[in-house]
Amino acid sequence: MKKGKHRKEHNTKGESFMQGVLSLMIAQVLIKLLGLVYKWYLTNRPGFGDEGNAIYSAGFSIYALLLTLSSTGVPNAVSKLVSEHTAKGDYRGAHRIFKISLATFAIIGLIGTLILFVGAGYISKVWLAIPDAEITLVALSPAIFFVSIISVFRGYFNGRENMKATANSQTLEQLCKTIFTVLVVEVVAICSNVDTRIMAAGANLATTLATIGSFLYLYMYYKVRRADLGKEIVSSVNFPTKSIFGTVKNILMVSIPMSLSSILTSINRNIDSMTVKRGLQSFLSEEVALKQYGILSGKVDTLVSLPLSFNIAFATALVPALASAKTKGDMETANKRVSFSLLVTMLIGLPCMIGMMIFAQPILNLLFPNANQGALIFQVSSLTIIFTVLEQTVNGALQGLGKIYIPAIALTVGVAIKFILNLILVPIPWIGASGAAFATVMCHAVAFFIGFKVLKKSMKLDLPFSKFIIKPFLATLAMAICSYSVYLLLGGINSGKMVTIISILIAVIIYTLALIALKIFTKEELLMIPYGSKLYKILEKLGLYRETSNTVK
Repeated sequence: MKKGKHRKEHNTKGESFMQGVLSLMIAQVLIKLLGLVYKWYLTNRPGFGDEGNAIYSAGFSIYALLLTLSSTGVPNAVSKLVSEHTAKGDYRGAHRIFKISLATFAIIGLIGTLILFVGAGYISKVWLAIPDAEITLVALSPAIFFVSIISVFRGYFNGRENMKATANSQTLEQLCKTIFTVLVVEVVAICSNVDTRIMAAGANLATTLATIGSFLYLYMYYKVRRADLGKEIVSSVNFPTKSIFGTVKNILMVSIPMSLSSILTSINRNIDSMTVKRGLQSFLSEEVALKQYGILSGKVDTLVSLPLSFNIAFATALVPALASAKTKGDMETANKRVSFSLLVTMLIGLPCMIGMMIFAQPILNLLFPNANQGALIFQVSSLTIIFTVLEQTVNGALQGLGKIYIPAIALTVGVAIKFILNLILVPIPWIGASGAAFATVMCHAVAFFIGFKVLKKSMKLDLPFSKFIIKPFLATLAMAICSYSVYLLLGGINSGKMVTIISILIAVIIYTLALIALKIFTKEELLMIPYGSKLYKILEKLGLYRETSNTVK
């Protein structure tokens, strides 16, 4: 009886975890697709193009850096602390963490806003060497304050394993950003007689407006549920409470190390904004160098980051899940969740990397017909996908286990390598901007291997070589051969955009069938997935699955 009850509880936990992951994953996919829509619009919009992307991205990279200082890492930190309290039944303590975090990061966010607003001129002229980016920084400055507050709300709901609040607010924010980008840029284009500098500022102003919309949604979401939260607090078990100063110190002690990884990722992007254009100008004109940086920071970064949207859900959900499991002493569940997450991460990253390398030019032709340069840079950048997604999941697991400094240390080493390689490779004429792309690959490869080594020492991961490496590679190889053969065959008949779309669809179908044929997932892993029981029954009827054991192999 007890065994059956334990199995039922385990399945419920698995479903709850995966349902949270699925909510975040769907939201992230929608966010990236919407982001691709407005990036497609901007890149193909006459008067914007790669030059506008360069100005837009330069301003956004500085905004992102200040944003990490004030808020990125905060959701995971608040999530971890809240989940630790709720796991013990201390809802009062969890809500106290939320309120003090809200006040703390509102102040920090306001300081970040003022720094960006006042220092916009100096930053654009001295740091970026792109004076046209000044107005974009001013337009973005209010967003830092609102995102700081938003991050605390998201962290609180994530810590309570309510991933839908975060997912909905992120989707709403990106939807608003996409709509406002088109509307604002069109109005600005008319009013400024198609001034690229002001249009880039208008595109970034859309980000500020979108964050305000996301904040209003989360505030109303919290307000509607405040009565239920109050009942939980009243019935909460009484635990000793720290002073406000002690609580703030605790929050910062957790959030700062978690933010370091995000800060270093942002610094990584700023290395490009500060070194690529300067390095390229050693053998290119300023205008051409700016466009090359625009290709790297605009089109290529947007496309290469798409696979992260499928995977970031695992990294986000692992933090509260592992923190709660560790508090309860349930390391068996923790080990299974991390092993499963790493397997799915590999299955996401590997085909995306190979697919983008093979179809680099066709994808650029399909999405950016008016500005389709940069295939080589795209191909080199694609190599970073597998390391970045695996690094994401490993970092989420390490943070959930309380090893919050390891991701920052690993990425520090990677960023140092990236900076050195940028300075060496970018000024070489036959390498150019591709050198910066390769430097990013090395950065994340090093960071992943360091983090993964520490994680393996901390957990009993179940990652057999055949299951984790050989089978994903075989499935990806089958996908690559079949889809590219179709592309070459159809390309001899019709070289239009439809050929690219059909080839990509074939790739998805072949890869899915290969995963099923190779039986990469065990029955237990399939049942963890939302609607996994229905999927398993279908596969069983087709004779594709006939497992009798629920043990993860």
